[in-house]
Amino acid sequence: LQGLLERHGIEIVASIGNSQDGIKAAQELNPDVLLLDLRMPEMGGLEILKKLQELKFKKPIVMLTTSDEEKDIVNALKGGAQGYLLKDMEPDELVAALRDIVAGDTVVAPNLAQILAKAVQGDEDAQADTNPIESLTPREFEILELLAEGQSNKVIARNLGISDGTVKLHVKAIL
Repeated sequence: LQGLLERHGIEIVASIGNSQDGIKAAQELNPDVLLLDLRMPEMGGLEILKKLQELKFKKPIVMLTTSDEEKDIVNALKGGAQGYLLKDMEPDELVAALRDIVAGDTVVAPNLAQILAKAVQGDEDAQADTNPIESLTPREFEILELLAEGQSNKVIARNLGISDGTVKLHVKAIL
């Protein structure tokens, strides 16, 4: 990889084999862009990304990996990575992506766009389903309001004209 990048006019300021030295070198050398792999000895790329974010590292960080797993892509981007690129990308595409990232763009390998789109759409669906109050029936909602007022099951049953057992079933469904 180092040779490939150098042949395309990209200066490599360091190539580090362990996480602690890499974090230290990133802070000291302040490179234009930092490449991480997800799977590395000692500490994974996501952990290093998090650590660098905590240390207020300001330069773009790119995940350059073999993983096309949705969770890895989403976690890297949510964690602050400005790029998620695959090691099997064409060299010209990789170099162009790195130049775009240094220029301020966020870049995801082109063949990962579909996976990322699914993840975003899935998040929207999940967020729509996360409000449990919306899934209550009108009766369950009514009982929940009475419970919130501090009424006991027996009082609720008497006020609604239903049995204590029915109130208990509704409470169980609410829980």
